[in-house]
Amino acid sequence: MTDARTAILGRIHNALSDRPAVGDIPRDYDMSREYPDLLALAQERIADYKADVRRVPAGQVRGEIAATLARRGAARVIAPPGMATAWRSPEVTWVDDAPLTIPELDTVDGVVTGCAVAIAETGTIVLDAGAAQGRRALTLVPDYHLCIIEAHQIVATVPEALARLDTTRPLTFISGPSATSDIELDRVEGVHGPRTLDVLLVEP
Repeated sequence: MTDARTAILGRIHNALSDRPAVGDIPRDYDMSREYPDLLALAQERIADYKADVRRVPAGQVRGEIAATLARRGAARVIAPPGMATAWRSPEVTWVDDAPLTIPELDTVDGVVTGCAVAIAETGTIVLDAGAAQGRRALTLVPDYHLCIIEAHQIVATVPEALARLDTTRPLTFISGPSATSDIELDRVEGVHGPRTLDVLLVEP
């Protein structure tokens, strides 16, 4: 097997020997763009993916979380241990004794997390398993996800988001509820993650 691999790589090397060396890759595209209201843009683009998005003042986050979960009938939810205790409503049973097993995660009504960064132009939320987000399984197994995005976490472009992220961490990019389509374009939700996504954009 090693000899075959060496032979194949040698042939590739010989075939490319007369090709010019690749120099620096130009990166002269826009790294950032200015928008008058990033929160408004993020709200519009995230909603395009069939997520329910609302803006909420910083002092009303706890109450809005409780109201949102009540509307969804989610009484038994899980939150990562590092999520702000000020956001935790006494009306909700917060199940956060980690690590719950996959079958245990499958029995909760939903999960509430923060995020690492949100990209306004693409309506994408990025998780990196930080303290307010928890391990990846928390946002993949439960059927409902309520994500809290603070204003300072919103950037305009993908390059801006990547500059903030540690690419060695487990990154999850979320653009709306989990959905897929077969060859007939029949949309099926909830295959690879939550079928329902609510987002609260916290105003400064």
